[in-house]
Amino acid sequence: MAASETRTRVLVAIPGVFVALGAIYAGRWVLAALLALIAALTARELFVMAARKAPRPLGALGMAGAAGIVLAAGAAPAEGLDNPLPAAVLILLALVAPAAAIWSRGVEGEPLLSVSTTVFGAGYAALVAFGLYLRHLPGVDDALHGSAILFAPVLLTWASDTFAYFGGRAMGRHKLIPRVSPGKTVEGAVSAVVGTVVVGAAYALFLARFVTWVPTPLEGALFGLLVSVAAQMGDLAESAWKRDVGVKDSGTLLPGHGGALDRFDSLLFTLPLGYAFFRFVVGY
Repeated sequence: MAASETRTRVLVAIPGVFVALGAIYAGRWVLAALLALIAALTARELFVMAARKAPRPLGALGMAGAAGIVLAAGAAPAEGLDNPLPAAVLILLALVAPAAAIWSRGVEGEPLLSVSTTVFGAGYAALVAFGLYLRHLPGVDDALHGSAILFAPVLLTWASDTFAYFGGRAMGRHKLIPRVSPGKTVEGAVSAVVGTVVVGAAYALFLARFVTWVPTPLEGALFGLLVSVAAQMGDLAESAWKRDVGVKDSGTLLPGHGGALDRFDSLLFTLPLGYAFFRFVVGY
């Protein structure tokens, strides 16, 4: 990577990190607003990529649906999956989209593909709402505790990407799935898993300072394993879509980083996993 590109990536990342940390600590509607924006932008990039093929998604409607699902989650984040509002928004989108497709696309506009892509794209991008559920798990001590829990899948996702990059550069010899992502190697993938397992166990020790939602080091190691696998799957899924439509990046929103989907593809997999892990493995 050229020095100028590295500098650009860092200059863009630094303010983004501070905005994200501030929103995570503030929680509720501040975090919901940021995640809704991310969901809308991610959905837009999915729709733009899909439009390079046969589907013509209902972009504005899908973006509104993605943001609406996240904001609905923000109405009662402590309820998690028991909150019926996000599902209600998705169902409403699934009912409105066919009518909109009939009106604006007609039969010639391939309405089945249009509606399917719109509803899927909105629901997929809205998976970032699980960040709200993690931040507001019932029984968290305070804002710092909730932030630390949400930061668990974020940190481990970043760790997995980092270990994969440096492990692949140092030892990469065997291609992982060259037809999907030629740059990824088996050695990089294994390095990601091993490194993230260690980070997961260490982060569990940090969470021991709190009273509730405290994983054991063994559970933390297991979480690291699951996050690394999920993060790599999320990255590979986006790589497959980009290769399918013939683009290098999902967008140009973030100079040096690509688009929103490029930045959050792995978190779309690891945030729901994080919620499931803390709710059903660690427990209150």
